[in-house]
Amino acid sequence: MLITPYHTALSVLSKASTPFGFLASEKPQDNYARIWTRDGVICGLAALASGELELIQTFENTLITIFKNQHPTGYFPSNCSPHTNEVSYGGAVGRADNPSWAIIGLCSFIAYNPTSDLKTRLLPQVQKALWVMDAWEYNGKNLMYVPLSGDWADEYYQHGYILFNQLLRVWALELASKVYQNFSWEKKAQSIRKTIEENFHQLSLSDKPYWPLLIREKEKLPSNYYILGFNPGSVYTQFDLQANALALYLEIGSKKIQENLLNYLHNWVQTERKILPSFFPAILENQPEMHVLSNNYAYHFRNKPNEFHNGGLWPVWNGFLLAAIKKYSASELSQTLLSLLEKHTENNFNECYNGETQQACGVPFCTWSAAGIILATKGFYEN
Repeated sequence: MLITPYHTALSVLSKASTPFGFLASEKPQDNYARIWTRDGVICGLAALASGELELIQTFENTLITIFKNQHPTGYFPSNCSPHTNEVSYGGAVGRADNPSWAIIGLCSFIAYNPTSDLKTRLLPQVQKALWVMDAWEYNGKNLMYVPLSGDWADEYYQHGYILFNQLLRVWALELASKVYQNFSWEKKAQSIRKTIEENFHQLSLSDKPYWPLLIREKEKLPSNYYILGFNPGSVYTQFDLQANALALYLEIGSKKIQENLLNYLHNWVQTERKILPSFFPAILENQPEMHVLSNNYAYHFRNKPNEFHNGGLWPVWNGFLLAAIKKYSASELSQTLLSLLEKHTENNFNECYNGETQQACGVPFCTWSAAGIILATKGFYEN
């Protein structure tokens, strides 16, 4: 039988499976030998898409582990080590995306297995997670404020109303509303959707936006994609792959905005002939943003131009994009990008790659890179 990148990706997840859940890498080292909320859920979504029963069992174990370690306040661990009972809720700050990931994972699993006792048993914790995200709005106006280092790109330079985190929350609320038949959650999701559409894209920007800075900066906003985010003093106009992928999956915005984005992605891939960077353009050494970027790391600086978060190529988010665009007529983009993604990951499923040289610059046999291939091939599980 021909061994495809898809089959190899399944093997990576299998080798990283433990009775407590998915590890972050098949080759356990440092913190990669732990169960991570974000990584574990993404691997779980891939498990559901694959239909592999052993991987789905590992996903259930992952959910049990992360919900067991939910903080009493409502947020979730960054990672935990079941063998030592060590739990990390983040470094300098916690992770604002993890409550959404936990709910997305749980509700996706329940949709697959409606008779699971996790549905009733974990409902109070779902309610608490949704409550803490309400609290993170600070002003009751539908957008969470995300601190520096507060999500997956924890060594990048963004903070404030970061689009990806708002979209994850919409996804979580809509899944939870469907699973638990709670229509107040659906109503909240719709309110957040409207706020997103009126503040993160030039073509749908409200005349009375969330913050007047957006109007003052309107001409600088791109017309082909959603911006990364903004805060009271800055607008981040970089392309954010994971946010734009999720915007497509959730069908945010008008048909024209969706078509513009798909055309932009198609032209980029056809011109560059490589998978997409998570954020671009990269921040260069002489740019003022580099001051914050070069100081934001725990162990050693990894965000040189075109590396890591700063223009690096991440298979997991390219897999998310491919899963998202299965809803659209984008066969040429899908075929080209999948071929490029499989070429990148065929040997060692590295965490990320240099945006220029395409050389590996992350941990090998990374499980969410493998999950990216599975999601790219199968799409997201939907009941």
